[in-house]
Formats: sequence, C-alpha cells, structure tokens
Amino acid sequence: MISIITAGTIAVIVAILGTPATIRLLVKRGYGQLIRDDGPTSHHTKRGTPTMGGAVIIVAAVAGYAGAHLARPSAPSASGLLVLFLLVGLGLVGFLDDYIKISKQRSLGLRSGAKMSGQVAVAVAFGIMALNFPDEQGYTPGSEAISFLRDTPVALPAAAFVIWALLMVAGASNAVNLTDGLDGLATGASVMVFGAYTLISVWQFNQSCAVEPGPGCYEVRDPLDLAVLSAALMGACFGFLWWNAAPAKIFMGDTGSLALGGALAGLAITSRTELLLIVLGGLFAVITLSVILQVGWFKVSRGKRLFRMAPLQHHFELKGWGEVTIVIRFWIIAGLFVMGGAGLFYAEWVATL
Repeated sequence: MISIITAGTIAVIVAILGTPATIRLLVKRGYGQLIRDDGPTSHHTKRGTPTMGGAVIIVAAVAGYAGAHLARPSAPSASGLLVLFLLVGLGLVGFLDDYIKISKQRSLGLRSGAKMSGQVAVAVAFGIMALNFPDEQGYTPGSEAISFLRDTPVALPAAAFVIWALLMVAGASNAVNLTDGLDGLATGASVMVFGAYTLISVWQFNQSCAVEPGPGCYEVRDPLDLAVLSAALMGACFGFLWWNAAPAKIFMGDTGSLALGGALAGLAITSRTELLLIVLGGLFAVITLSVILQVGWFKVSRGKRLFRMAPLQHHFELKGWGEVTIVIRFWIIAGLFVMGGAGLFYAEWVATL
C-alpha cells in the first residue's frame, strides 16, 4: 500500500510542478494548438494554447512508478513494464502527430496511414510480449483467454490474441483521442478509470491465487505492481488536470490521448478485465459510438446527420450548452460507468463464494 501511495503522490507532484515549466517552454517555442475551422466557433479563442502536454503526464507517471520502486526497493514487473511500453510508445506516435501539426501549421498531423502504422507496430509488439515472461506460477502478463471480470473459457490462438490486443489498443487510444475535445474532459474521465484499476488490482492482489488460493482467487501476474502503475497514472492525470481544466492553460494533445488510451488497454489486458474496460470507460465508448453512428447514418441517409456534430460533446456545444456544463455532466456520466464497472467486478467475486 505504501508503494501505491508513493507512486500517486510523486506523480501528482511532478505533474503539478512540471506542467507550468512545460507551458513556458511550449509558449517560447510557439507550439500552440491549431483549431479546425469547421468546429464550434467558441473554440477559436483556444487557438495558440500550448499542446503536447501529454508528455508531462507520461513523465510524471514514469517518475511515480520508478519512485515507488526506489522508495521500497523492488524490481519492476513484466506486466508493469509492458503497460509502460504502451504508454511511452503510443505517446511517441502522438508526439510526432502533434509536432507535425505545429511545424506544418495544419490541423492534421501524421498521415492516417503513418499514424495507424505506428499504433499497429506498438500494439503488435505488446501483444507478442504479453504472452511471454511467465512467473513462478506460469502466469504471463496477457492471457489467450478473452476476459470480462476474469478469464472466460473462450481462448484464442496466439496469433488471434495479438490481433485482439491490437484492436483493444487501437480502439482505446482512439476513443480517448476522440474524447479529448473539451478542457479537462478526457483527463478527468481518465483519472476515474485509472482509480478504478488501482482498486481492482489491489483487490486482485489480496485475492490472488498465489496468496489466497480458493474458488474466487484471481490468476493475474503482478497485480500489486499494476496497482502501483495505475496509481501513478491516476496521479499524473490529476496533477495535469489542475492546468488542463477550463480554461485550459495547456492541452494534452495526441501525445497524451493516445498514450492514456494505450495504458487503459494495457491495464485491461494484464488485469484480465478486457471487456470490463467497455463499462469502466463507458464515456469513451459512448463518444466513440457517436462518431460511428454519425458516419454510418450520413452514408445510409445520403448526407443527413444524426447529431449536429460528432463527437458527442460537440453536439451539445452546438445546442448551446456551456463547455464547463458539458464537461461536468460528462464527468458524472463517466463516474457512473466507473461505479457500475467496479460494482460488477465486486459482485462477481461475491457470487463465487
């Protein structure tokens, strides 16, 4: 428990204190956000706000995780390092995307093919490594069985698991990216989901088959270390939110959104709660669904729109809702999804007794 508190505390401090310095550096270099002309007109006032702030989240999370292991000397786990690999790898893809937007002065960064190639390379590497590095009990970071609240009887061949991991990583990273459209929206929702994974991982550690064998025990590799990493990610987002809340002094950019989405997918895979992520990250899922429905309806109806604008948060902006009102109400929705997901997780454990 001390390691978890240490990781979260260090990450919060690094993010809160490091973000202002990052803002000054980005402003000095002129790395400001570009705004699409076809978006809500209220966003035009945000033009020039520093972006790529997701780099602060990544550094703070890594610092929190490393600091916890230094404070109570222990080696990082394979599971924790693999999730960090997703965080940093996808953060680098997002950084290149953000940098091209700024240097080329265009609202679109990496070409879609190059951006997808980067995501695929990182996700496939993660999927392959996740089926290796067994511990003393033979557990690997990932499992070929599809999981919901724990592994299900549905098992995939190794190659199919890698594709499944790719779909999860791409889906989660793009979902957070779509949600990151209003000040603090994606950051605040991420805090809640990472907080849920901290609690879930602690519970899995306390009820681990390696510690407490029994009918309801969890066959998860490195649950305590996943709790440490989840706490570091939660703390990093919390600290960044101080500066990212409306009116935002800095945006996370694709650097942050792709990294956070990848970390969420990594935690879901390594904690054996893959499908539960859809519930815990319900806000991200709903916003992504709104884009899919908008595109699908536009094609089927030959030019008609289901929403005034997608993603969903911009639909409510065009209806006249204030940005802060939308963010707070969407945070409430995110919290309800997180509580629902955590409730399902606990209820399943109780049912096994």
